[in-house]
Amino acid sequence: MRFFDQQIAARRRSRRLTLAFALAVAATVVGMHVVLMLPWLLLRWFLQAPLGYPLGFMPVNLLAATGLILGGWWLERSHLARGGVALAERLGARPARPETRFEEERLVHVVSEICTAAHMPRPRVMVLPRHPGINAFAAGFEPADWALAVSDGALEQLTRAELQGLVAHECSHLKEGDTRLNMQLISMVSGLQMIWGFGRSLLPDSDTGRTSQGERGMSLHDLTWIAGIPIMAAGYVGWLAGRILQAAVSREREYLADARAVQWTRSADSLGGTLRKLMTQQHEAGSERLQPGHLKLAAHLFLVADDGRWPLPDGRNASRQPWLASHPLLADRVRRIYGRPRGPLPLQRMDPRTGLPAGADRAAAAPRR
Repeated sequence: MRFFDQQIAARRRSRRLTLAFALAVAATVVGMHVVLMLPWLLLRWFLQAPLGYPLGFMPVNLLAATGLILGGWWLERSHLARGGVALAERLGARPARPETRFEEERLVHVVSEICTAAHMPRPRVMVLPRHPGINAFAAGFEPADWALAVSDGALEQLTRAELQGLVAHECSHLKEGDTRLNMQLISMVSGLQMIWGFGRSLLPDSDTGRTSQGERGMSLHDLTWIAGIPIMAAGYVGWLAGRILQAAVSREREYLADARAVQWTRSADSLGGTLRKLMTQQHEAGSERLQPGHLKLAAHLFLVADDGRWPLPDGRNASRQPWLASHPLLADRVRRIYGRPRGPLPLQRMDPRTGLPAGADRAAAAPRR
C-alpha cells in the first residue's frame, strides 16, 4: 500500500468536499430568499397590480435563514461538545481496567505504543462492555478530552497485531482532527434541517384551514401555506445535499485513517486482518452485531457501521443508499490496503494472555516430529 500517496489524495478530496459543503449551505440561504419571493409574485399575478417587496425584504430573508442554520448548528454542537469521554460514556463505554483483565491490559499497552509511534497524546482508553461485535470509535475535540473505546468483541477476537491496526485507525481520526470535522459537519446538517422544520411549522392545520377558507375565502392560513411549501422544499434540498457531502467527507477520512494505520503499524495485515474478520462477522451476524440500535446515532464515529439509511427530516427512514453511507464498503477498504481483493478471515477467540489464537502457543511449543 502506498500510504503516503493515499493520504495526500484523501486530504485533497476532503478539502474539495468540505468546500462544496460550505457552498451548499450558502446556496440554501440564497434558496430560501428565492422561494420567499414566490408568494409575492403569486400575489402580484393574482391582484394584477404592481406590488413591491417590503423594506429590507432580502436582508431579512438572508439573516433569518442564516439564523436558523446557525441556531440548529449551535444546538446540535452543544450536545456533542461535552467532551469525548462524556460522549463515550453516553454510548455505554467505561474506563479500561487493566488491573483486572488481560485483554484490557493489552489494549492499554497497544494504545501507548501507537501514540508513541504517532507522536500524539494518549487518549482516555475505554471499553464497550457486552458488545460482541468487532468495533471501536474515537471522540473528542481537544487532546484533553480525547477518548478511544474498543468493543469486547474486538478484544476477544483480534490478535495483538490486528488490535494495533484498529487502534492506529482510531488514533488517526484524533490526530487528523476528523472527530472535530465530523461533529461540525453533522451539526451544520442539523442546522440545514431547521429550514425544513421552519417551513413545516408554517403549514396550517387541515381542520383550521378548511374552516377559515369556508368563512373568508383566502385567509392567513392560506398565505402561510403558500410560503411554507417552498421553504420546506428549499430546506429539504439543502438538507439532502448536506447529508450527501457530509457522508462523502466521512468516507474520505476513513480512507485516510486506513492509510495512517498501515503507516504507523508498518503492516497491511494489521488493519487488513481486522477488516477481513469484520467481513465475516458482517456476513454471519448481520448489522445488529456490528451496530446495536443505541449506537446507530453515532455511527459516523465507529471503525465500521452498517449505515446508509439516514433518517429523513420528519423522522422516517430513507432507503439504503451508498452515497449516504458514512463508511466505504469493507471490500473496497481491504482492496485499497492490499492493492487487490482479499477474502474474509475466520473468527476465532484469542488467548487473553498472549493475544494469539487459543492453543497457538501450545502448538508452537510442542516438539516437532
